[in-house]
Amino acid sequence: MAGRAILLAGGPGTGKTALALAISQELGTKVPFCPIVGSELYSTEVKKTEALMENFRRAIGLKVRETKEVYEGEVTELTPEEAENPLGSYGKTISTLLIGLKSAKGQKKLRLDPSIYEAIQKERVTVGDVIYIEANTGACKRVGRSDAYATEFDLEAEEYVPVPKGDVHKKKEIVQDVTLHDLDMANARPQGGQDIMSMMGQLMKPKMTEITEKLRTEINKVVNKYIDQGVAELVPGVLFIDEVCLRCQHKLRRKSNKNQVHMLDIECFTYLNRALESSISPIVILASNRGMCTIRGTEDLISAHGIPPDLLARLLIIPTNAYEAEEIKRIIRIRVTVEGLAITEAALDKIADHGSRISLRYALQLLTPSSILARVSGRNQIDVADVGECEDLFIDARRSAAIFNADQSDNGFIS
Repeated sequence: MAGRAILLAGGPGTGKTALALAISQELGTKVPFCPIVGSELYSTEVKKTEALMENFRRAIGLKVRETKEVYEGEVTELTPEEAENPLGSYGKTISTLLIGLKSAKGQKKLRLDPSIYEAIQKERVTVGDVIYIEANTGACKRVGRSDAYATEFDLEAEEYVPVPKGDVHKKKEIVQDVTLHDLDMANARPQGGQDIMSMMGQLMKPKMTEITEKLRTEINKVVNKYIDQGVAELVPGVLFIDEVCLRCQHKLRRKSNKNQVHMLDIECFTYLNRALESSISPIVILASNRGMCTIRGTEDLISAHGIPPDLLARLLIIPTNAYEAEEIKRIIRIRVTVEGLAITEAALDKIADHGSRISLRYALQLLTPSSILARVSGRNQIDVADVGECEDLFIDARRSAAIFNADQSDNGFIS
């Protein structure tokens, strides 16, 4: 999957971000999708290339399959055995824990360590609960209440589960979904001791720390070894970088070549090009609304979309065009249905006309205030009069700019 990247190129309001969000919905929850904006890469604590690599690793998932020996069943007995305190005080301590587990095929009694009893207390396990205990680590997990007790109460906020099938002692395959960034952070922040100096040291550390390339290389070696052994499976996700390069419509800069607000500079693009060549990399989707412009970080290097030519040659460019009038009308009709509103056909045509002349975003934002005005007037449907009143109350960006251009006095709302 290495080296695959897409560029969504089109004007504002042509659905670039909506396309990326649709991709995330189609991928589902099991495939990592990491959406970021170009400005998120700039921080005073972490280098921009480090922030870019962090999001790269967030977009790469790892599905780890592990076979564990577990004891699973319904609790039939829970008896802690007490003993004299070895320190010589008057109190008593828990020496062992006797627990009985029942499954569909049989029963088993276990004698457990007192430390497991503390874990069982934290899970608030009682007789009749379904639990499983890992044989190697002693970790205990409460699954739910046995469905045999489902008729005990008429109303109860409990989750009832069936009694586990098979024997009490069994081997169970557990699948864990993690990202490479989770592994980086787990190994970059080792836990200190419990003394006061270690705790103070952890508090004094900055929250955001850079992860070294050496640590990432070692983690990649371990991940590759797990993949070769069949223990883990790599799930390459999607990294979506929105607003790679924006267009600025400022009047004073309209005729110059500097009418763009770049989010990524030449260093980020170079690092991105190198990261795409790695054997472990996600699919990268970029979004830009620029044409020919100067690449940030250079003085005279002009390229399409504000992206260097070597990276641009690697991208699969998808153009996004402005919506047609019928498409805008269909989108507004879907939005009306989603929001549960009622609108007349004439009002729908008027809002669709605003979407064609001004912008789709402005047209969609008129729906809610128009429905409020219709409700105040005692109507169940949005009418043309409601849309016209909202048009007078809420002006769009072009009319706002025209008001300032027409007003020759120095009135900029700031005295």
